[in-house]
Amino acid sequence: MNLFQPIGAALGAWTGSVAAALIAGLDRIVSPRVVRLVEGDDGGFAVEAAGKAENIPARIGFSDGTLSAPNLAPLFRGSRVEIVLQPKRFLLRPLELPARAADFLEGIVRAQIDRLTPWSASEAVFGCSAPAASGAESITTMIAATTRKVAMSYVQAVSGFHPASIAVCTDVSERDAGRVKVFEQKARGHLDAAHLSRALLIGLGAVAAAALVSVSVAAYVADNLGAQEDELARQISARRAAIRAGADGGDRSPVAALERRKYETPASVIVLEALSQVLPDHTYVTELHLAANKLQISGITRDAPSLIPLIEQSPHFARATFYAPTTRAPSDPGERFHIEARVEPKNTVAP
Repeated sequence: MNLFQPIGAALGAWTGSVAAALIAGLDRIVSPRVVRLVEGDDGGFAVEAAGKAENIPARIGFSDGTLSAPNLAPLFRGSRVEIVLQPKRFLLRPLELPARAADFLEGIVRAQIDRLTPWSASEAVFGCSAPAASGAESITTMIAATTRKVAMSYVQAVSGFHPASIAVCTDVSERDAGRVKVFEQKARGHLDAAHLSRALLIGLGAVAAAALVSVSVAAYVADNLGAQEDELARQISARRAAIRAGADGGDRSPVAALERRKYETPASVIVLEALSQVLPDHTYVTELHLAANKLQISGITRDAPSLIPLIEQSPHFARATFYAPTTRAPSDPGERFHIEARVEPKNTVAP
């Protein structure tokens, strides 16, 4: 657990900074319209907006935490709303600091807010005016502070209209401090730093999970392919060994079996050559079947019985006989015969 906590904190800090940078960049690219609500003595607000249309009210009432005026939704939606409250709602105090503290002004005031105001840091909202030199080695700033409850009553009244951001300010006339912002809230829908940081963390987690699954699948596929490759290599080695063993000789070797088959199986070319030598010129073979060592021929001849002794005289044939009756049709030029014989395997034709 102790190992993952620093990693989680580092990732959270990184995604938070990235989210803040993205939102800041988006705000610079897409600048929302500024709508300024300036509080009057009666508690209502005067409206200041660039390019204000006729249907946008010039003044808005405020009572019991609710703004009352027509057409507020198109006025506030997507805009930056600055609520300028009267100074009487704030505690204003000057603060003198060393000149080198100008870069750390907000942090210094936050650390001392419980001494400068009646409220703690969690209860108060505050802002500081731009520091002004009050001597060679000192600066002076005006602090405007009020309770968070007061500021949020105005912010909540506006946030229901979905503005891009809401800021609470006041005009400090003392020492020409100008306008001081005490609170700001980004309200661009769901695009705030917290939501975007959480989305980035979820995206990183999804990418990490996908990478882990990919690595696991790749390792499994690699192991499976490696096993198949080993099995193929083993089979190839076994087959090569068997071929080498057969090449060394022996009656049971594959080479010997092929050699025996070569001499024991009759060759079709030799059978045809032998038949052409023993059959007379007036004999025509129309069908020939050779299966293993059995030969069957059919055809037409002038003298069918004389073919039997002629075939048996050849050293390539034996046991010649008729396997079907000899017939003679009126249209045939001779007798139609059907003879079968056993073939004696030989690889050379007898002269």
